[in-house]
Amino acid sequence: MKTINPSEPARAINRAIVMAAAESSADSDLLPLQLVFVYGTLKRGQANHHQLAGSAFCGEAVLPELALYDLGPFPMAIASGDPSHSLRGELFAVPDAWLAALDRFEGVPRLYERQQRWLSDGRAVWVYVGRPRQVRHVARIPAGVWPAGP
Repeated sequence: MKTINPSEPARAINRAIVMAAAESSADSDLLPLQLVFVYGTLKRGQANHHQLAGSAFCGEAVLPELALYDLGPFPMAIASGDPSHSLRGELFAVPDAWLAALDRFEGVPRLYERQQRWLSDGRAVWVYVGRPRQVRHVARIPAGVWPAGP
């Protein structure tokens, strides 16, 4: 486990704790982590990525049977049940306690619902999904990635 200097800012300490827990399965028992799949403004380089500051980036991933819609300033994923639809995004390992804060940020239950879904490799992830009525007048992003390219 990495050494944590108590004089470091809390964000740096949180980052060290999360990174150390992600690197060692033995340490993960001390700090339960959840995989969160993000596909919009929480992705690296996007406006709200700071909400995940201190979390461990675990790579890119694809979630099947979700359709993506562009609502302008942010996207919304909708369960489609169609195997030809997929959503491309990023995975982050976050402590259990962060899920409530992410729920508030994402507007659960008014705007989104946090759902557990499974990647093709069997790992369970949390993802924020909207309702079909919320995107009924919006075109789907066929590539399943936001922001959509030119």
